[in-house]
Amino acid sequence: MQKIRSILQHALEDEDNRLLMASSPIFIMHVLALGALFTGFSWVALAALALTYVVRVFALTAGFHRYFSHRAFKTGRIFQFVLAWVGTSSAQLGPMWWAANHRHHHQHSDKEEDIHSPVVKDAFWAHIGWVLCRAYGSIQHDRVKDLTKFPELRFIDRFHILPVITLIGLLYGLGAILNAFYPSLGTSGIQLVMWGFFLSTVLVYHVTFCVNSVTHIVGSKRFVTDDESRNSWWVALLTFGEGWHNNHHRWPSSARQGMYWWELDLTYWSLRVLEKLGLVWDLRVYPEKIYEEAEALRAKS
Repeated sequence: MQKIRSILQHALEDEDNRLLMASSPIFIMHVLALGALFTGFSWVALAALALTYVVRVFALTAGFHRYFSHRAFKTGRIFQFVLAWVGTSSAQLGPMWWAANHRHHHQHSDKEEDIHSPVVKDAFWAHIGWVLCRAYGSIQHDRVKDLTKFPELRFIDRFHILPVITLIGLLYGLGAILNAFYPSLGTSGIQLVMWGFFLSTVLVYHVTFCVNSVTHIVGSKRFVTDDESRNSWWVALLTFGEGWHNNHHRWPSSARQGMYWWELDLTYWSLRVLEKLGLVWDLRVYPEKIYEEAEALRAKS
């Protein structure tokens, strides 16, 4: 706790690097997530929590990360818009902001320029501290020139609050309708908002933030890379495959991050289903030389 207080105090003393303590949506989101404790439990609320968690984690992992950041597969503009809209409803700003920062991370991973390295700074900063920092709130447009040509993506990044408000409105409306017509379900509009948006969003925050913090500190290294990226099975489980981070840093352009069948990567297998449906195509995977490298390194160990 003393170390965290020291980090926060240092940031608050720096005018150009000030944490937005009072007004930050991150802090507000955590406080409001506690509202789930006061709205009671229902199976409908639990289902809303699970559904909004699964759908939005997928939109972030498949959309914001593998598609917008790394262009690991192709899709049409309609499904591109869907990925952008749903991912933005996670309250992690828009796809261009997200992709620009992630591309910067890969270029300078665990070096001084890396904006969220737990190696250069610490785990708290990598996990959530940098997100609260005013200095990183703007979009690095020079890093996402391939995305800025789409006016609909520029619109979502500029009005990133709209997907958030839309999701809240849908949850409230669904809960109110169910309460009116099926009161025995024990749900309500405010209950679904608390469970399906605020509590779900906080969970989505921390599992995705673990990729920045945990998988650069804890886990195994299959490949020799110039950073501290590591593979973590439990982070992969929570994030549908993002925990195979050392694999990813060795070959970032792959739509598949778990290299073998036992390295569970639900995002990739979901993309394979979408490929069958014609919604995505040209999924890029690890080339044979990467598997050969992995086998050679395993033989040496």
